[in-house]
Amino acid sequence: MVVGVLKLTLFLPENHSLKGKRGVIKKIKARVANTFNVSIAECDAHDLWQRAVLGVCKIGTDVSYVDGTLRQVVRFIEDMQVAELGEEEFEVLHC
Repeated sequence: MVVGVLKLTLFLPENHSLKGKRGVIKKIKARVANTFNVSIAECDAHDLWQRAVLGVCKIGTDVSYVDGTLRQVVRFIEDMQVAELGEEEFEVLHC
């Protein structure tokens, strides 16, 4: 079993409230989870208006499939154009 983990930092420069941030993050999480069948959650920077950190996890049997899916998630979020991408951290665990 292969577990792929992605930690993605997003910047929301046009956002001016936590309510606005929640709306953007909720939209991203719903579309990504439905499109790619991954687990996704906000995992840091909960009280910052213009920054969010998302954790995305994909489980599979093939390293290239898991890694490719997580990279597609990054491109998908970038193509949504609702937030600017920051730092990306990929990790693959073999269990």
